[in-house]
Amino acid sequence: MSGSDARALSRSLLDLCRMRKLTVATAESCTGGLVAGALTDIPGSSDVIDRGFVTYSNEAKRAMLGVRATTLATFGAVSKETATAMAIGALEKAGVDLAVAITGIAGPGGATPGKPVGLVHFAVAARDGRILHRECRFGAVGRSAVRQRSVVEALRMLMELARGPQALAKPRREAASRLYPRVARSPRRSAVKRRRPPRA
Repeated sequence: MSGSDARALSRSLLDLCRMRKLTVATAESCTGGLVAGALTDIPGSSDVIDRGFVTYSNEAKRAMLGVRATTLATFGAVSKETATAMAIGALEKAGVDLAVAITGIAGPGGATPGKPVGLVHFAVAARDGRILHRECRFGAVGRSAVRQRSVVEALRMLMELARGPQALAKPRREAASRLYPRVARSPRRSAVKRRRPPRA
C-alpha cells in the first residue's frame, strides 16, 4: 500500500462525507495520527474532519477516550474490546457522526504470546449505532509498512460506514418482485401449453 492509495481513499472519503454531511474523528495508537494526517492533507477537509486523538499510552486511552481500566487490564491495549471502546469514546467526546480507532503492534518489538508484530485491531463507530471491528495480521513487514497499511485499512472501514446501512437495498428488490409475480410466470405457462399439442 502506497501513500497514493491513502491519498486517493482520503479524497473519496471526504467527498462522500461532504455529500452526506458527515463529520469524522480519529483515535489512533500505533499509527500516531497518520490517519488524521492523511485526511487533513487534503485541502478543504476541515468541513469533515473534527479532531484526532493520539492515545499512545494506556493512560491516554483512559483519560482522553474513556476506555475503562478493566478493559485494558483484561484484554490488553491491542484488542477488539479496546479498539471498540476507543472508537465509541472518540465518537462521544467529539460529537461527530463517524469515528475510527486503531491499536496495534507495529514493531519491531512489543510482541507478546498470541499478539505478534503486525497485529492491528480497527474499530469504526457511527452515531446511528453501527460498529464495525476488524483484525489484521500484517506480519513482520516493517514498522513503516504496518503503519501505512493500517492507515489504508482505517480509511476503507470509514468508507464502509459512511456509505450508510446496506441492508435497505434487499427489501426493495424483494418488494418489487412481489408486485409482478403473475406477469413473470404467465408467459412460461402459456409457452408450455403451446408446445404440448405438436408433440402429441
